[in-house]
Amino acid sequence: MLQKTGRGLLTLLLLVMEWTRPGLSSPLRPICDLRVLDHFIKEARDAEVAMKSCREGCSLSESVSVPQTTVDFDVWEKKNGLDQAHEVQSGLWLLQQALGLLRTSVTNTALHSHLDNSIRNLLSINAVLRSLNIQEYTPPASAAELEGTWRVSSATDLLQVHVNFLRGKVRLLLMDAQACQQDVS
Repeated sequence: MLQKTGRGLLTLLLLVMEWTRPGLSSPLRPICDLRVLDHFIKEARDAEVAMKSCREGCSLSESVSVPQTTVDFDVWEKKNGLDQAHEVQSGLWLLQQALGLLRTSVTNTALHSHLDNSIRNLLSINAVLRSLNIQEYTPPASAAELEGTWRVSSATDLLQVHVNFLRGKVRLLLMDAQACQQDVS
């Protein structure tokens, strides 16, 4: 349990150290290595597996709004980068809210570290997005104001959405981020 928390903290620490390295007068360097996202996806899957094996004290107290995870590639590719980023950021915000609620609902202490780690990883993904010069997201007053959402009522469904969202829309956004494109002249 402590080892998993340490890995997430180590990843975040490495990101912060890269950004604050002495002697850099330029803005944050973009983090374009998808292995960072792969690490977060692996940890999200670990949380999902732990939740599936949980027998007691691991339920969601109420249904929560989550982002749609399906991607129509034709529609996605027609969206401009700002709209794609907004969709991903609003989804990350929804997942943060939902995982926070799940964290308070769960009484199984073995799951607490998985959920804490998942929430920290979502914050780290937001930091990665900032490093790519993606505009800061301002969440709405309530999740009801967001389009492209649906509701889940089980913890396993929530964690499955979490994994699928990272594997889908977050990966697509990071792969196509302007700051990561090689300048071919």
